[in-house]
Amino acid sequence: MRIVKFVLLAIVAILLLIVALANAQEVTLRVLPEAMAGFMGISWTITLPMFVVILGAVVVGLLIGFLWEYAREHKHRRAARTERREREVLEREVTQMKREKPGKGNDILALLEDGSTPTRRAS
Repeated sequence: MRIVKFVLLAIVAILLLIVALANAQEVTLRVLPEAMAGFMGISWTITLPMFVVILGAVVVGLLIGFLWEYAREHKHRRAARTERREREVLEREVTQMKREKPGKGNDILALLEDGSTPTRRAS
């Protein structure tokens, strides 16, 4: 399994290298269109190789997707947390009930614990 993982990672790395070499020309990214930048007096630009822009867009898209899924699954995580707490409380109660002597407590639990019948007190 480890070899398959490394082979797949090597294939992905080779594909990324090919994309980078094929898109090595530089592009200029602007925050605002030129007409609006002149009007507002803001002209932020950056010149990067095209493969950096492509890979950056992929990374940003992945991050947005992960954050969206994390927010969407919040209700499921909260329900699982609540159920886990309830289970722990119930497990503690069961452990405490098992520690009690069968004759003192519930007759049904006494039967389940050791199969013996509890003695009834004469009134």
